[in-house]
Amino acid sequence: MSIELQMLGTGNAFAKKYYNNNALVHAGDYTLMIDCGITAPAALHELGKDLNDIDAILITHIHGDHVGGLEELGFRGKFVHNRKPVLYIASTLIRPLWEHTLYGGMSQEGVEQLEDVFDVKPLVADQSVQLAEGLTIELIQTPHIDGKNSYSVLINNEIFYSADMKFQSDLLEQLVHDRGVRQILHDCQLHPPGIVHATLNELMSLPEAVRSRVKLMHYNDDKDDFEGKTAGMEFLEQHRIYRLPE
Repeated sequence: MSIELQMLGTGNAFAKKYYNNNALVHAGDYTLMIDCGITAPAALHELGKDLNDIDAILITHIHGDHVGGLEELGFRGKFVHNRKPVLYIASTLIRPLWEHTLYGGMSQEGVEQLEDVFDVKPLVADQSVQLAEGLTIELIQTPHIDGKNSYSVLINNEIFYSADMKFQSDLLEQLVHDRGVRQILHDCQLHPPGIVHATLNELMSLPEAVRSRVKLMHYNDDKDDFEGKTAGMEFLEQHRIYRLPE
């Protein structure tokens, strides 16, 4: 079953033109937000969407461009909509998200833990979870920052959403050849060295059978300079709706 993907933003952590790389996944009437960065509330506003249009939020790792908008959405849920937003998150990220990121701004009387603001749904890597009819997710732990947990997302066993990860050719080939993945949405640092992200040059080195399934996201603001220079890989566009897998 296909899903609809709409990118709230397609830029990297420092992007000003394209916003943070966050997405909306639509499966019928159900909407999942993948990551909620600093620019996510503004992006939702530009699309005419509100917290009540989001059924759940999924967090892949704890960087500002992926979690920086959670304080606003949490408080908006508590004080405006009188409900806790559903938050899917790896169990390994729950404590650091609260203690290292949200506690300073959100803690107050009656708000002493993440569960006081969000309806927390812990996830375990490599276990498929059905969120709604036609939508399953599976977290896959992937390398990003040494010593910090970070996850990519397999959607409906067909679509791989990298979030942020170092280049992993073997994993991508395994996903395509062994698991039948039809679409790869991959973060792409346009300028080397990548260090904590896959670079365009690295992704261009993939075998054609894998590369032909890749769409690029999480890119630099000078993306337009690289149009037509990506070995056939398409840049995802902010706000455009894609029906995936193609």
